[in-house]
Amino acid sequence: MPLLIDIADAVAAELNAAELSLDFTAEVNLKPEFELKDLKTFKVTVVPKSLKISGATRLESAKEVRIDIGVQKKTADPEQLAALLQLVEEIAGIFDRKRLTGYQKAVCVGIENEPVYDPEHLRQFRQFTSVVTLKFRVT
Repeated sequence: MPLLIDIADAVAAELNAAELSLDFTAEVNLKPEFELKDLKTFKVTVVPKSLKISGATRLESAKEVRIDIGVQKKTADPEQLAALLQLVEEIAGIFDRKRLTGYQKAVCVGIENEPVYDPEHLRQFRQFTSVVTLKFRVT
């Protein structure tokens, strides 16, 4: 399997093994496009984002992999939005400076969640959409 998919699979497995405030099954998806009707129950989608290879030494390369975790649900209910924001924070906390259990060569060296949700999706579609980007260094 390609490195990006191996790491995405390990991220999904880590999410599915975690005990978080809301129950879900994270899935790796290489083409994450959903209809609004598909988002009545919320989705957690893991998507490979990028691979960057640079010279670490004269003989070795450094690999950086970025993985997106999308959290989506059709809702505008303030209580549900707060619960989804809490879940997004919990998801980020799982990976903070940790090695992936299913891919020990990858350590999370950065996490981004900006903006915390997409205000356009909320206003236009009444859909909560948040993306957490994980940056892994691979040895």
